[in-house]
Order: sequence, then structure tokens, then C-alpha cells
Amino acid sequence: MTLHRPRVNFFQSIVGIIALLLIIGHGLCSAVHAEDWIQWRGPNRNGISPESKWLNQWSDGGPTILWKATVGMGFSSFVVSNGKVFTMGNADNSDTVFALDAMTGIIKWKHTYPSDLGDKYFEGGTTGTPTIDGDNLYTLSRWGDVFCFQASTGKILWTRNVQVETGARVPSWGFTGAPLVIEKMLILNVGETGLALDKSTGKTLWQSSTKEAGYTTPVPWVTGGKSQVVFGSGQGYIGVDSLSGKEVWRMKWVTQYGVNAADPVIDGDRLFISSGYGKGAALIKPLASVEPELVWKSKVLRTQMNAAVLFDKHLYGIDGDTTEKPLLKCVELATGAEKWSDSTSGTRGLLIANGRLILLGEKGELIIAPASPSGFKPTSRAQVLGGKSWTAPILANGMLFCRNSRGEVVNVDLRTAATP
Repeated sequence: MTLHRPRVNFFQSIVGIIALLLIIGHGLCSAVHAEDWIQWRGPNRNGISPESKWLNQWSDGGPTILWKATVGMGFSSFVVSNGKVFTMGNADNSDTVFALDAMTGIIKWKHTYPSDLGDKYFEGGTTGTPTIDGDNLYTLSRWGDVFCFQASTGKILWTRNVQVETGARVPSWGFTGAPLVIEKMLILNVGETGLALDKSTGKTLWQSSTKEAGYTTPVPWVTGGKSQVVFGSGQGYIGVDSLSGKEVWRMKWVTQYGVNAADPVIDGDRLFISSGYGKGAALIKPLASVEPELVWKSKVLRTQMNAAVLFDKHLYGIDGDTTEKPLLKCVELATGAEKWSDSTSGTRGLLIANGRLILLGEKGELIIAPASPSGFKPTSRAQVLGGKSWTAPILANGMLFCRNSRGEVVNVDLRTAATP
């Protein structure tokens, strides 16, 4: 298969911008933003986009790059709402939260505050991802700075440094993950089993011990008619009652350096957990007050950072640490059986949309392939970025947002109806 460079179509970009400016009426504006991506891992927090009309094949010139931008060092992903895309980066020992126009890349607002680069063990920079709730934007820095912004204007509604105020131990790589909104609560992976704030005021609602947190985003889970939040801690995976923060169950899952970073994947009353550093994966069925039931345990899938995506009873994820050549794998959820493994794509981040894998290679190659247990058969590929690309791309309103560790961002235009 021929590798093509992306085609920057300036005429198409200009026409698209003019068309957007001509849209009037509340109903039409609502349609434009109907497929926003307002939280980590998408509308249903599972790495799957509901979009079906997007370009999955392109001509020899490759897909159109609408715009490029630079946001600073880091691995933060994106959220998109009401025509803006939000992300974070670090430069000159300061973090900046950016609100960019989704169509043009023009900065609509930004906020910068002092924050150490934190380049011990890796390049450093921001690692967490913002969260949108209505017109509020929430962010958490690696050192415990929490902000609530008015998303439309950038006005700070409240801010706290929860590490200083709670005494929670800072993990080796800093706090990370995305804030989780549940009703009136803003829940963060700070402390051993989390911290809940009032989303309107920042007031503490409940907090856990100051032991080291893991690196997952808090994952909401309703099971047995009760609302839980699941955290990866430094020593395992833990479910807590969302209203009180009281621990419900715990699965000891010890890894090298205390790193549990990949979010658990929910399947009914079961959870798939997986970690890197040679640890492996397990399918568990947590039970109240006792050790979770182990369905299976294996080293078939060792996801160090980005969680696997569950689609049609199969997991698609990256096996191996960043010190190894990444293997893209398909694993049957029920049994842990490996269906196929691919070493050619170099994938570090992925999502699924309309039954297709959208993959970003560690050197910035965009790859499209059917999400099928029968094998890995790419249908399209193009180089859209350079540098180290470990952040999973996101798809919103037909536009694919990708970044590398240097903070170079591209908006890949996939807004044409999908090819059958």
C-alpha cells in the first residue's frame, strides 16, 4: 500500500469556514455540534465514537489538514464543545489551558499558570485531559491545580490546589486522568481512592487517604442498582460508593513503579483491567466487601497507558511498554484468547467509529482498518504528524484531532460521507 502525504486544501478550508459563518438558527447550530466530544474517551467513556459519516478512505494526496497549532509539551488529549477544542500544554515551566476554534485553530482564549515541567523519567508536560460539563471546563494539573473555567469565555469560576489542601501524596509522574462529573460532584483521582468536590464551588464533599493515587481517570459504574466510581491506585483497582467515597471492593494489582494507568473497561457486571510493565490483564467480577471473582488472568494484553476499546465482544488495544515495539492486538473478552497481533502499525492510541479502527502510530501515522477479529487489514494510511505521538486521537463532528508530545496539533478533515 502506498503511503501518502496529507493534502492541505486551502480552498476547501476557506469554503468550510464561510459555510459555518452563514449557518443561522438555533436548530442548525445545534446540528453542527451534535457530535461533540466532551469528555475523556468520548460520549460514552468507552473510546467509541457514534459518528458514521466520516471519510475513511482518501485520494493519493491523503486527507486534508484543516489547520495546525502548537500548544506546548505534554500528552493531554482533547475535548470539543460548541465549536471549540480544548487541550493543555507546558512551556517555560508554565501550563496553559487552550480554547481553540475547532474550524480554524485560532485561539479563542487561554489561561497560563506556573507549573513545573516535571521532566523526570520522561519529557514532562501536561498529561491530564480537560472535561466539559455544560458551559464549565474542568482541568487538573500534575501538581494538583484544579480549575473551573467558563468554557465560552475562559473566566475562572473557582480554583484550588487540592494536593496542598489535602496533603495527598503526589504520584511519581504527577496526578493525571480527566476530572469526572457525576451530578453535583467533580471527582478526581487524588488520594488512594479519589477526591470529590462540589462542581459549582470546589468545596470538598469527600476525600480518601493520602496514599498514592494511580493514573487512571475515575470511571463511573452502575452495578446492582448502585452507583460506583472505579479508580486505579498505586496498588490496585478499587470501587467506591460515588456519593460517600466509601470503599466497596478492592482488587490488589501491584505493578512495577506502582503504575496502574489504563482505565478499566466495563462490560455489564464485569471489569477488564490491564497494566504494563509485564503485568498483564484480567477479567474480574467485583463483589461487595470481598475479593473480586477472577474470570481469567493472562499476560495477553499489557496496556501501559491507553485503555483497550471493547467492540462487539472483542478488545482492541496496545500490548507492551513504551520501551518495546508496540503490538496492536485483538483479544476475545470472554476468554482472553488472542485473535490476532500486529507489529507493523506502531499504534499507541486508537478509537473506533462506525466499525472501524482509527489508529495513530507512535510516529504520527494515521491508519484506518476494520475492527474485526478476523485480522488486521488496513484500508487507508497517511502521515499526519511527526515526533512522538502517544496520545489517542479523538473524532468530533467529522474532524480528527491529533497531537504529539511536543504539542504540535493537527485537525484532520474527515467530514465527507464514509465510503461503503
